[in-house]
Amino acid sequence: MTKVVLVILHFSKSELTEACLASAKQLETKGFKIEVIVVNNNPLEKIDFLKKEFPEFIFLKTSKNLGYTGGNNFGIKKALKDSADFVLILNNDTFFDKKLVVELLKVAKTNKQAGILGPKIYFAPGCEFHKERYQDKDKGKVIWYAGGLVDEAIMVSSHRGVDEVDKGQFNSLESTDFVTGCAMFVKKEVFEKIGFFDERYFLYYEDTDFSQRAKRAGYKILFVPTAKVWHANAGSSEVGGPLHDYYLTRNRMLFGFKYGSLRMKSALIRESLKIIFKGNSWQKMGIRDFYLRKFGQAGFKL
Repeated sequence: MTKVVLVILHFSKSELTEACLASAKQLETKGFKIEVIVVNNNPLEKIDFLKKEFPEFIFLKTSKNLGYTGGNNFGIKKALKDSADFVLILNNDTFFDKKLVVELLKVAKTNKQAGILGPKIYFAPGCEFHKERYQDKDKGKVIWYAGGLVDEAIMVSSHRGVDEVDKGQFNSLESTDFVTGCAMFVKKEVFEKIGFFDERYFLYYEDTDFSQRAKRAGYKILFVPTAKVWHANAGSSEVGGPLHDYYLTRNRMLFGFKYGSLRMKSALIRESLKIIFKGNSWQKMGIRDFYLRKFGQAGFKL
């Protein structure tokens, strides 16, 4: 029987993780098995009450903050050891439709070349970027992700459909540039062929990199609109804060130099010089650490 293992990474805000696990408990599982692995990526955070509330789930703990990349890799390796056929990586600040895995699995089994699949993701009600734009009836229907786009001219990744109210405009199953790590459904053999998340990124751009590596290995990356997730956006981090400025700046350089053309690399070097003179302190540190080859968590400290 097919086995799907959910890997949910916890760092802070245990109430979000609790809601996520409650949602996982409601998932339909007809015709396949589900296992849930919770990785506590914060040694200072105590979540023993969750173990008591969800005794059927597996709880792991890292010895230090390994970031999104290392923390998820820790859980993925356990999932593969437990004979997972598919791994569903989920942010702890998500909840989902009860048919989420059913819909993803249906597409994965009918598209043999599909290696990574991503659901349609909405902002959780009240978590929209621009709350004033929407009527109450639109809450829960505002799109956060309806496929991923990579602009190779400037090496920037973005979400298709973000901030749009869902009116059926993104209801087609189709190939996409990348699947967001917020909710990423991965066939076992992809990990066996290309490895895990690149831990140099720590967080941000690691999902885009992973998708690029899978595509180059011959796998399709698919957007599955019938599978649905809601995201309490940046529930564990501050939108637009120092953490974003540092890792997005550094990791865009890392991604661009890995996949960009010579012209693109020259443009990135010119842009990085502008940041050194005109960027904020965290952006400057991101550029500095890129050139010093300081990756992983590196110089980011709060």
